[in-house]
Amino acid sequence: MSDSYYDLIAETDPLGERFRATDMARGTWSATIQHGAPVSALLVRALERCEHRPDTRLSRVAVDLMGGVPSEGDLWVRAQLERPGKQIELVSAEMLAAGPDGEPRVVARAGGWRMSQLDTTAVARSGAEPMPPLEQARSHDMAKNWEPNYVHSVDWRWLTVPQAPGAGESWLRPTVDVVKGEPMTPLQRLFAVADDANGIGSKIDIRKWTFLNTDLVVHIHRVPDGEWIGIRADTHYGPDGIGATVGTLFDESGAVGAIQQSVLVRPRPPKTS
Repeated sequence: MSDSYYDLIAETDPLGERFRATDMARGTWSATIQHGAPVSALLVRALERCEHRPDTRLSRVAVDLMGGVPSEGDLWVRAQLERPGKQIELVSAEMLAAGPDGEPRVVARAGGWRMSQLDTTAVARSGAEPMPPLEQARSHDMAKNWEPNYVHSVDWRWLTVPQAPGAGESWLRPTVDVVKGEPMTPLQRLFAVADDANGIGSKIDIRKWTFLNTDLVVHIHRVPDGEWIGIRADTHYGPDGIGATVGTLFDESGAVGAIQQSVLVRPRPPKTS
């Protein structure tokens, strides 16, 4: 199996950097489309590199999935500085892939607020209840039920029983690079698993329902430290086929940010004999 989500094919291309997804980026709903987590992490990579300033960092990232991101074929990623500023900047990134007509089209996009950094250690705090420690989590061999795809790329340890009442809690650690041969930044590592909040917070039977998220919005008040990311999430379902996941993201020292996702809820069609 591959040791990354993406291979960098060309750094310069008229449409942007050109990539190919590996099997590790394949989704769990369908092998023909990518999981949202690798897509998000690659877009965050572009946001971080766009006219990079070491005195700033991303404070909020909003990712919109414009449809199924294909697992096969070339992908292009490009980024631009939308709003420059001394203390606050807005950067954006797009991922393109071939559409049904073979022409490249935007399949995912991200916007990120980037703020200048200042020492505020004296007032640093988080009101979120800490996650139970990693030592209390249980490893589930999720990969045994799947062909090579995204679940093979994550060491996933549950603190709660899936679908039990209340918020779901898990510790997660991506075990592959975002781009082959590149060390992950702390925020790339965070986004390599953040999209899993929808599944962690789910309360409905995956055999009877689908619950695809179309976006994720993450506010980061502290850059995570270490390899493990904790997620505490709960998914709420309305009466009209629409839901929302709300959660908190952690490292082993405490909370680092908040996440929200829009969720499309649909019954699975009955199996035909």
